[in-house]
Amino acid sequence: MSRHHRATLSAWQKQLVDELKALTRGHSGEVRIVQQPQLDPVGDASLRIRLHTADIPRCPGGLTLGDDEEFIVRIHASLFLPPSIEVDHARFLGFPHVLQGQRLCIYLDPSREWRPSDGMAGLLSRLWQWLTDAAGGVFDASTAMYHAVGGVLHHAVDTPTIVVRESGPTKPRQIAQLIRRSAHRYDLTYSTGGDGLRAPVFTLASDLPFGAASTFALFLTLLDDPYLDRVEGRPPRVSPQSPAFMTSLLSSSLRNADGSGQYFVLAVPHPAGGPHHLLGGRLPATIADALRRIARRHGTAINLDPAIINADIPIEWCNMSDEREAVTTRRDDNRPVNGFQGKSVHVWGCGGLGSWVAEFIARAGATHITVCDPGVVTGGLLVRQNYTEADIGRTKADALATRLRAVRDDLSVTVAEGSMPDSVDALAADLIVDATVSHSVTTCLDALAGVERKAVIAQVATDAGSGTVGIANICAPDSELTPSAIDERAGNTVLAEGGLELYHPLWQEAADGDELIPTRGCSVPTFHGSAADLAAVAATLVNMIGLHLQQTPPIVSGTHLIALPHAPSGPRHHFVPLPADNPR
Repeated sequence: MSRHHRATLSAWQKQLVDELKALTRGHSGEVRIVQQPQLDPVGDASLRIRLHTADIPRCPGGLTLGDDEEFIVRIHASLFLPPSIEVDHARFLGFPHVLQGQRLCIYLDPSREWRPSDGMAGLLSRLWQWLTDAAGGVFDASTAMYHAVGGVLHHAVDTPTIVVRESGPTKPRQIAQLIRRSAHRYDLTYSTGGDGLRAPVFTLASDLPFGAASTFALFLTLLDDPYLDRVEGRPPRVSPQSPAFMTSLLSSSLRNADGSGQYFVLAVPHPAGGPHHLLGGRLPATIADALRRIARRHGTAINLDPAIINADIPIEWCNMSDEREAVTTRRDDNRPVNGFQGKSVHVWGCGGLGSWVAEFIARAGATHITVCDPGVVTGGLLVRQNYTEADIGRTKADALATRLRAVRDDLSVTVAEGSMPDSVDALAADLIVDATVSHSVTTCLDALAGVERKAVIAQVATDAGSGTVGIANICAPDSELTPSAIDERAGNTVLAEGGLELYHPLWQEAADGDELIPTRGCSVPTFHGSAADLAAVAATLVNMIGLHLQQTPPIVSGTHLIALPHAPSGPRHHFVPLPADNPR
């Protein structure tokens, strides 16, 4: 290594290089440095090593390895980025977890898997395990990240995210619209109405193992020769695709206004099969305007040789939020809240518990939510209720409805005026959550519980002294007992058990000091509790209710008692079931 390189290596790079030299001295037959470190223009130190891989077990379908393999180790100046491992041949091209044919993906999640304290020994151990798994055929192509486009994320700075929720594309060549939601977001739709930007959705004949490039000319070259077969003296594996792509691009550009960028979406086959991977790009407005001039002058059916295109024209790749059902698994999959998916829910009372309950149910996938609370948002409520400064002066129901609609575009939200919604609508819902702690509302619910209904009734509340204890009374549609009767039975059971003393205050009058007066004057006493307390209590109760909604009928009625970790001593959860002889 030259004096120049030695002087300019960062302390971290020097540490790893020294560790590697020590390892080669102790294991000269297994690992050797065959090229000393060199600094590239961005400050990365690259060196070449040779590993003896003859003893790694091979299995059919695994990666083919020689007796010795050489690798390029690229060490970044900062320890926050793990060193990368690359090869300078194409023998590993198309294999899972090989990025752009040459970079080995030895860390799927560097933030969790890369330990700088393990140093070079940890890196080589990780590489050896990768080679062992690859040769043994352990890797699954269907889980390889971004595998359809070379295994690397394509994203340029200052480009918007394109949200895709509609299934498709349904045809090899399709025109979509990009609807602008904000400077940072466009939604893709295949509907023909509207005034969004037109963008071609172009289905490719093969994956792009070397990626999609960052310049327009190289991108068109890869469309026609995605595996770079011509470099090896072979004919390309696919027929030319760039002429049809250019026709689609030019046709779309004519339907967009001058001065606008030209977007496009590629549907790239995944090597493991299944739905196509979507990749979105944009050509700058100046280039798009040039395309429009070409289309107006020469038409759209022209054949441009990629070799004559300005090599500096960039492609600005966009972040794709691909939320199509066929490629997406909900992050809350297999959780209690799955019981709310597709359900119609009423939330009565949008205060300390109800405002959080409604949002958690919205995020869980309910189809329709009706909110009811005529109370007005004031500044003091922001301490613990799910509102913001912009909501002050609005009714809680109106403000909460706005928030819920902002959480999910596809959620239908209705605001019920007054203290209670129409009883017919309520009975037809899947669930009524009563968070009012109102005797009047309970009287009405008792009356509704006695008629034929679809709705499960869940009454929720917290304790006055701390806001760390919660209760949910569940009244199933076939229960012979009313909500108040279920609550009374649970109270009698709980108050008779000394081991449940933590929950006794839920059925007792508030003791001195349990409640507080939030403002001077004629202010209604209220319970203690923070936003952190009430959101946690609400979340736990929502999980308990969700479990009941997942039950195969008949749904079990009863009372859930829950306590947060910092509540006084006692069981964190206790369920008081309704006796079996009480359902109809």
